Order: sequence, then C-alpha cells, then structure tokens
Amino acid sequence: MSLRSVTSARFAARLKLSVRIIAVWTVSSCLAAGDALLAYAQQYPNRPVRMVVPFAPSGISDIFARMIGQKLAEALGQAVVIDNRAGAGGNLGTELVARATADGYTLLFVATAFGISPSLYRRPGYDPVRDFAAVAQVASGTNLVVVAPNVPARSAKELIALARAKPGQLNYGSGGVGTSGQLAVELFKISAGVDLVHIPYKGAGLAVTALLSGEVQVMFAPLTLVLPHVNAGKLRPIAVTSMKRSTAAPNVPTIAETAVPDFDVSAWFGIVAPVATPRRMVEFLHREVDKILRLPEVQERIANQGAEATSRTPQEFRNYIAAEVKKWSEVVKRAGIAQE
Repeated sequence: MSLRSVTSARFAARLKLSVRIIAVWTVSSCLAAGDALLAYAQQYPNRPVRMVVPFAPSGISDIFARMIGQKLAEALGQAVVIDNRAGAGGNLGTELVARATADGYTLLFVATAFGISPSLYRRPGYDPVRDFAAVAQVASGTNLVVVAPNVPARSAKELIALARAKPGQLNYGSGGVGTSGQLAVELFKISAGVDLVHIPYKGAGLAVTALLSGEVQVMFAPLTLVLPHVNAGKLRPIAVTSMKRSTAAPNVPTIAETAVPDFDVSAWFGIVAPVATPRRMVEFLHREVDKILRLPEVQERIANQGAEATSRTPQEFRNYIAAEVKKWSEVVKRAGIAQE
C-alpha cells in the first residue's frame, strides 16, 4: 500500500471518529436541553400568573376571567392576578401580551373582538394567529335579534321580507361603530340581501333604550341584556344568531334554521398566550382550564351570563380564531367600516 493510501485511510478513520463524537455530543446536548425544559415545566408555576383582560372591569369578559382565574389559582397553587388593561377597543392590552415574555406567566383573556380588530383597525399592533398560542376556549354565547313591538315581523324570514319591502327605512341600533353588534347586522345584511340603517350609540345599553323608545326598530343584542325586556313583553324576539339555539332561550329559533342557512355569529371567550410559550405549558394550562369548565358550578355561572362552557383543543381553538379573522375581515371590507 502506498504512503498516500495509508494517509487517506488514517484521515478517513479520524473523520469518522470526529463525526461520531459530534453526533454523541449533539444528542447529549439535546437530551440535556429536553431534561432542563421538562424540569422547568414540572416546576411551573412557581410564582403568580398574570391574566390580562383588555377591557374594563365588570363586563362579561372580566366576569369570566375572574371566575376562571380563581379556579385556576386553586389548581396551580399560585395566585392568578387579573390585570384590566382597557383601551383602543381591546388593542392596548392585547398588544401588551403579544410583546410579553413567553414564559407561561402572562396570559390574555380574549373575546370576539380579538378576531375583529385586525380588520377594523389599520395598525392594531398584533396578529391574532401569528402572535399568540391558543390555550383554551372558555365559553360561547349568542346575540338575540329583537324588534320593537310595533314592527310587523315575528321571524327572521318576516324581518327580511319587511326590510326588502322598505329598503333603507328600518333602523338598527348598536353599541358603537365596529362593535360585534354592528358587524352581526352587517353580515346579516350581506347574507340576506337587505338594507338596514345603522344608528350607533355609546354602549349597548343606550342602544337598548333607543329600541325601547322606538328610536330604532331592530337590534342584534347580547342575550342577557335584552332577555328581561323580552320576558316583560317590551321587545319581541326574532331569532338567535348562533348556529344552535341558546339554552337561555330555547324556544327562540336560529337565523340559520329559519331564514339564512349557515348564518353563524357567536360571542366567544378564551385564553391565549404569547406565541413562543413552551408547548408543554400551553397543554398543561389547557388541561387545567378544561377541568375547570367541567365543574357544574362553573357551567352554571357561565349559563347565568347567557353563554355555554365550550371546550376546544388548542389547535381547534387556533383554527377557530383564524376562521373568525377571515370572516370578519370580509364583512368589515364590504361594510366599509375600517378605522384608523
């Protein structure tokens, strides 16, 4: 064997040994990192968890967040601090969490507006799908379509017929431009091919007052807000906007079953975290929230707010949020109601 052949053989052997050493070192490093992550996850949480609510206290999002937060604190053995950061239609608190450290100690309680704002505002400061990891959906509810007693319509089909017979002559009220109440009607207008005139108010409560006084004729309102007036005979229920009937008003049909197939506008609530939050923590939090949602007292308290406890896997919840973003972007564009 020539000297060159011997040298080449020795070089190949050394190269093979080096590759093996590097491979062993790489595997060992990965295992060590995995063990460190596992140990960290097993210690989680070892300090209070902050749950940001991007709305003012006392609203339904705040009520649900505090209820879940209390039960979650009991399960985790650590305080869950509710941090209300209202402003800019929920964008202020939402952007805050999008930029927070992704360590499982900062969560965001979201509602329907989470899927609407990216289309409504030119620079919301976040992307609901790209910037967040879905943890758990908490509840879903519906709007109740109501009319003043002097409106000659007793079903969604009759309301559509009336609106087509009197285009631009029926007014609907909402809690403001870009609110879920307005967007629900705008989707109804697109789907049913009708023309209703929007009258915005500074809050859904004022819109209900206007409906009761006859200032507006129609409203797609939070169920619990108008149900007492329905029971008192002051407002007439037409339909609910969700795909299935509400347990709070089981005799009221859906728009989908009576007039516009596949029409679905649901109020929804859930928990998300910064997108880089470790998957183990996301799954751990999901399991704990899911256990909480199965408690009879929690289901009862959610039902008292006109909603139902809803369980989706993190991936299912993420897909749902993405679908909501797509749906409302189309509605906002067609309605021409985007804001700065």
